[in-house]
Amino acid sequence: MRKEIKTNAMRILDKNNIDYEINTYECDNFIDGKSIADMLGQDYDITFKTLVVIGKSKQYYVFVIPIAEELDMKQAASTAGEKNIEMVHVKDINKVTGYIRGGCTAIGMKKQYPVFLHKSAKKYDKIIISGGRLGTQIFVNPDDLLKVTGGKYADVILH
Repeated sequence: MRKEIKTNAMRILDKNNIDYEINTYECDNFIDGKSIADMLGQDYDITFKTLVVIGKSKQYYVFVIPIAEELDMKQAASTAGEKNIEMVHVKDINKVTGYIRGGCTAIGMKKQYPVFLHKSAKKYDKIIISGGRLGTQIFVNPDDLLKVTGGKYADVILH
């Protein structure tokens, strides 16, 4: 049995004594979150994606929202205290976060950016987020996710 190689996100959770579970699956290329949830039989409501945006001020922000939802750019900008924001280009994800598309998680980025977790996460004991690389998921309590990222709950999806 080979030893699971820990991601930066897992090491940070361990260091902070935060309980989590990991799930791995075969994945060589980026697949969208809904397709992965379908493949693994996971509920869209508890499966979250990590989106990285840049504000007019050139500050980066991280939004963690349910995979089937869309970020409300106006609401997200307002929440971040920005006039407007835009998504970070896919080619820049690794440079900004240290992670690759599909393996990006709010925990353990190159720098700690402000993190906003959609308020629907409060309803669940555990949510599913990326584990820090393709084919790896972390099941974690949403309050623990906010504790380790210094984040806060926000209502930032299109209604």
